[in-house]
Amino acid sequence: MSEITEVVENFITPHLPEPFVLHAVEWEKYGGDMVLRILIDRAGGITIDETGELSEVISPLLDTMKPDPFPKEGYLLEVASPGAERPLKKPEHFTDAVGEYVFVKLYQKMDGEKEFSGDLMSFDGETLVLDVLDKTRHKTVEVPLELISKAQTMVKF
Repeated sequence: MSEITEVVENFITPHLPEPFVLHAVEWEKYGGDMVLRILIDRAGGITIDETGELSEVISPLLDTMKPDPFPKEGYLLEVASPGAERPLKKPEHFTDAVGEYVFVKLYQKMDGEKEFSGDLMSFDGETLVLDVLDKTRHKTVEVPLELISKAQTMVKF
């Protein structure tokens, strides 16, 4: 987690109205701009109107941050739902995703592979256990959390 995402997450979380919860904060370059993406959810999902309303709450709130963590060039704010293919960034995200189909990308190869897709069978707080399809047979892969560079749930067709 980058410094900006951590600072924003800690600042925003206590200000979110019930029943909304902060899923994740992302800070990334998109074209020539920096984008601050705030992913918010609630039980039963969030509507596009609710993301618009929350944007009206969050944007002025971010302007009050001291010291200002953002670059002088500015940024674009996007308040959105995590979506069906939601990012998995925190241990609780992996716990909640047990039983779902996930995509995992690693910092370095493991068993000759750097990416895995499969059903998340379990997560003990440190290691994911995936059931992946290797050609025509299923195999179990154990992935240490610290090796994961990116992970998300996937819609399986």
